[in-house]
Amino acid sequence: MLADDQALLRVSLSALLNTEPGMRVVGAAENGAEAIDLATALRPDVVVMDVRMPGTNGIDATRKITEDPSIRVIILTSFDLDEYVFAGLHAGASGFLLKDSRYLFDRPR
Repeated sequence: MLADDQALLRVSLSALLNTEPGMRVVGAAENGAEAIDLATALRPDVVVMDVRMPGTNGIDATRKITEDPSIRVIILTSFDLDEYVFAGLHAGASGFLLKDSRYLFDRPR
């Protein structure tokens, strides 16, 4: 599942992830409150979560979503700030990636 306030990123990342064997994006949220609702309803294996979104932010949404230990959250953001890394991990995120991370696109197929 994806949670990001930028529609282009949600659509693009969804298209990319859906080409990977064994992966299927089951939902996409444009803010943290919607992410919590979708994660509760869909119970995805993984939520890719932005930090800064209108209304409920990604850190607070991560904290709520990871109350279900079967759901993992990966923070994906453009903000390279230690405070976001620590807050995300403290909220229960399993990992933290920057949107400009070369790893997202430079890997063998």
